[in-house]
Amino acid sequence: MLELSTLGLLQQEPLHGYRLKQRLELFLSSAISVNYGAIYPLLKRLEERGQVQVLLEESGDAGASRKIYAITPSGRARWRAKMLEHPQESWVKSRARFLVKYFFFGSLEPWERAQLIENRLRICHLRQTYLESQEMGTLITDSFQAVTWERAKFMLESEMDWLQECLEKEKSGALTSISRKMLT
Repeated sequence: MLELSTLGLLQQEPLHGYRLKQRLELFLSSAISVNYGAIYPLLKRLEERGQVQVLLEESGDAGASRKIYAITPSGRARWRAKMLEHPQESWVKSRARFLVKYFFFGSLEPWERAQLIENRLRICHLRQTYLESQEMGTLITDSFQAVTWERAKFMLESEMDWLQECLEKEKSGALTSISRKMLT
């Protein structure tokens, strides 16, 4: 997810590592954890793969130079592929990945956004089916566990409601876009 986030932010503007970390923390800290020990090696790997390039090196305040990174066409293609993939992963990780992807939805076509929302809805429905199939009466031993269980179900239902609203907006927006193209 850090790669996806980094490429997504670099699509918006060139950044140096420190500013990139600040943006990741500001916008995506609810979905991923960010540390310098991960960012700089990632930037180096992306540069070696030709997915980012150093635009310029400038002197830093402490005398050390810092590199300003920009995304390349190869990096844009990699970002798009990562945005549209549907990896098999844990419930928690898939939720975090979707939030990261949603942050960058403005760079996708309406049909691509709808496809990602539909996939997330499918995953939520599978989770809901799983939770409903569990016999929790014997597993819950106190009121804190019961409240936690109810909260988890509420959060899932809330997410599904939100996703359904998002999907309806995307589909109506996609139809509007198609209608405009047909009229011109």
